[in-house]
Amino acid sequence: MKLNNRTQNSIVNIICSLYALLFTYAATSKLLDFNTFRIQLGQSPLLSAFTDWISIIIPVTEIIIAMMLLLPRLRFTGLFAAYSLMAMFTAYIYIILNYSSFIPCSCGGILQKMTWNQHLIFNIGFIFLAVIAVLLMPMKSISNQRKRV
Repeated sequence: MKLNNRTQNSIVNIICSLYALLFTYAATSKLLDFNTFRIQLGQSPLLSAFTDWISIIIPVTEIIIAMMLLLPRLRFTGLFAAYSLMAMFTAYIYIILNYSSFIPCSCGGILQKMTWNQHLIFNIGFIFLAVIAVLLMPMKSISNQRKRV
């Protein structure tokens, strides 16, 4: 099925907006309850040695990616960054679920209500959304962005 450019742009805009909303919400949630976020990261069997700098880098990265997704000239790069970050989060959840004897709680806000398996499915869904957006992004937009960067 071939979609016209307007439909493709609309889908890309919706996906970018969803990612921007998700990352802004997640970063804000982490920063508003920073001490809890830092303590929970410290309980992670994989991340405890890196807690101090990861607790800063993750929310800052989420905010930067959210801004990139809202700026048309950085959107393509932002989609790849969003995909990469979501893939890392998903890999972390998969490793914790399948190879760790201890499963920490390190999500805040609404996402805290999800089980780890639900969170894994949620993340995989967002990974697919990023792939869809990259595939639907008009080549003209991509080439224009490459020239500017």
